Amino acid sequence: MSAAAYFNLFLAFLVAALLSFVLTPPVKRLAGRIGAGAVPKDARRMHHVPIPRLGGLAIFLAFLLTTLLFCEITAELRGMLLGAVVIVILGIVDDIVALPAKPKFLVQVVAALFPVMSGVRVSVLTNFNFFSDNPYMSLGVLSIPLTIVWIVGMTNAVNFIDGLDGLAVGVSSIGTFSILAIAVLVSERDVAMIAAILCGACMGFFPYNLNPAKIFMGDTGATFLGFTLAVLSIQGLFKMYAVISFFVPFLIFGLPIFDTAFAMLRRILAGKSPMEADRGHLHHRLIDMGFSQKQAVAIMYVVSAILGLSAVLLTTTTVARALLGISCAVVLAVCAVKIMDDHRAALLRAEHQQQCGSQKENHHE
Repeated sequence: MSAAAYFNLFLAFLVAALLSFVLTPPVKRLAGRIGAGAVPKDARRMHHVPIPRLGGLAIFLAFLLTTLLFCEITAELRGMLLGAVVIVILGIVDDIVALPAKPKFLVQVVAALFPVMSGVRVSVLTNFNFFSDNPYMSLGVLSIPLTIVWIVGMTNAVNFIDGLDGLAVGVSSIGTFSILAIAVLVSERDVAMIAAILCGACMGFFPYNLNPAKIFMGDTGATFLGFTLAVLSIQGLFKMYAVISFFVPFLIFGLPIFDTAFAMLRRILAGKSPMEADRGHLHHRLIDMGFSQKQAVAIMYVVSAILGLSAVLLTTTTVARALLGISCAVVLAVCAVKIMDDHRAALLRAEHQQQCGSQKENHHE
């Protein structure tokens, strides 16, 4: 890619970030007026006061305006934008009045049909038949249902991890940046531009969503990010017909995919609906282990970054070097988590000793 192309990517990122940052305060005021707020009514909620939702509308508007400004509107991009509009409208309604799972699922399927009918499809996968001379496997008519499953699944996966301040938008930003890095390295200019815009829109919203959050992005933002990332991954990752490329999207989105799969399996085994909300997600478990919200979010950022780095390495280098890099990253992550856990334990011991000292003083008095 040329220097001008890199400059355009950077400029698009800045414009999207600025628009998102500027649009979030008026969206916050709008959320208050229309009653789109998150009220802490059960144990799943990590906040203790009502906080406005609907912040995802600022992300979407920043993404839409910047895309119209910097991108050529192809049939595939038009399909993605139309589907995103449907997802955002659904999210706005859901942020105001909580909708049942089945109607939301049906609307998500309808939204997924827009990009699918526009040509965004997972049509070829790696051939796992090692005795075949053809390294690729054509999906034929199965490409349509498989693509819909991927888009709807990712739409809900990002929504499921949106349980702590800054978690979903941060994980989505890391995943988007991973797609951007891969697209730049393999000269997928159109995919790189959309990824840069989406990453910028997330970054502009990020300061408002960090702990303690001033506004949540709600279903409007979480489902929009999941939907857009799913479509973007098909355009830029599934179409890279390398033997290892099949695993790249699953690495980049490994955290939300694993959390969603584990949550649905846990609910089914418990005799519940797989879409029924509970307090068993990864971020809830980290909180129950004694980590603070900021520490739990930081741990999940590190995991997402390692998975994203792994995807970039697997796409751009030999398998041996990629495995070496992944191993080093995992070791560093384990060490970082161990240091954080030791620090947390030390703080708990100090707090316990202080409480014991206070009790002794009260006893002597």
